[in-house]
Amino acid sequence: INPLSELTNKRRLTALGPGGLSRDRAGLEVRDVHPSHYGRICPIETPEGPNIGLINNLSTYARVNEYGFITTPYRKVINGIIQNDQVEYLTADQEKNFIIAQSNVNQDENGKILDEIIVSRFNGDDYMAKVEEIHYIDVSPKQIVSVATSGIPFLENDDANRALM
Repeated sequence: INPLSELTNKRRLTALGPGGLSRDRAGLEVRDVHPSHYGRICPIETPEGPNIGLINNLSTYARVNEYGFITTPYRKVINGIIQNDQVEYLTADQEKNFIIAQSNVNQDENGKILDEIIVSRFNGDDYMAKVEEIHYIDVSPKQIVSVATSGIPFLENDDANRALM
């Protein structure tokens, strides 16, 4: 028994089945990666062939809330200071209203963000934000990929097709 395979199988999502899509009629817009997938659905781990983009996996820290929405964790930022003890899980709809920084920002030992301008996300787009504008920050750089994909060394240097292997 392969434990990684078992874990991946338990975290699998599908758009197929009763009340869902059929692989014959699913277009490219349904199969493609969307900004709302960030931290919720892995953009890399999906099968090749007719099921591409229709069968996916939950990202590393993603979980399903009581209403059935996929949420991802963020650390709260107050006045440019990261609150490491305040982690909030947000849905894609909630996330649109906030400016969210990447987890790799420069910070001191107290969690104060050292950079003045930070590459962030707002309303699904990249946004250059002042440190005072930041509401949340990612919990980890591995937040966007699945558990299996996060084990690939130097993933950022891999070709996307090669990472799929």
